[in-house]
Amino acid sequence: RRTRQHSEYGKELSEKQKLKNWYNLKERQFRKYIKEVLEKRGKVKDAGALLIKKLESRLDNVVFRMGFTPSRAQARQIVNHGHFLVNEKKVNIPSYQVKKGDKISLRASSRSKAIFQNLSTTLKKYQAPSWIKINIEKLEGEIVGEPNLEEAAPPAEISTIFEFYSR
Repeated sequence: RRTRQHSEYGKELSEKQKLKNWYNLKERQFRKYIKEVLEKRGKVKDAGALLIKKLESRLDNVVFRMGFTPSRAQARQIVNHGHFLVNEKKVNIPSYQVKKGDKISLRASSRSKAIFQNLSTTLKKYQAPSWIKINIEKLEGEIVGEPNLEEAAPPAEISTIFEFYSR
């Protein structure tokens, strides 16, 4: 049997699912980000870049991008369990938006946990994005810039996702 070609809707849905699953988000959370960006669409030059900036700035994603975990799902869980400090304050909300200048560090009490035992050796091999500066000795990172679309390299076509939600 031949597989049917996807309809326009099918293609848009597939692109949306790709990005949503890449960032490990539920539909409602993802829709909230899209809605925020669509509301600013007239005021912003590149809506796609703004969406990626918002998604990349989530604390769970930043922890993943810093190389502290092998997956976004695991990053989300360890953020939820309160293993990280943002500017010396405990934050256990995965959707927390980090800003330029924020320092994200592993809590002192969490460093002895088995999951973080080989972290410094893992981090030595890891190449973080240009907008994050990592201090391997202190097990902390600082946001020194803004996430960009090119570096994030999402697996989906962003404009198609906006078309899906503007129905």
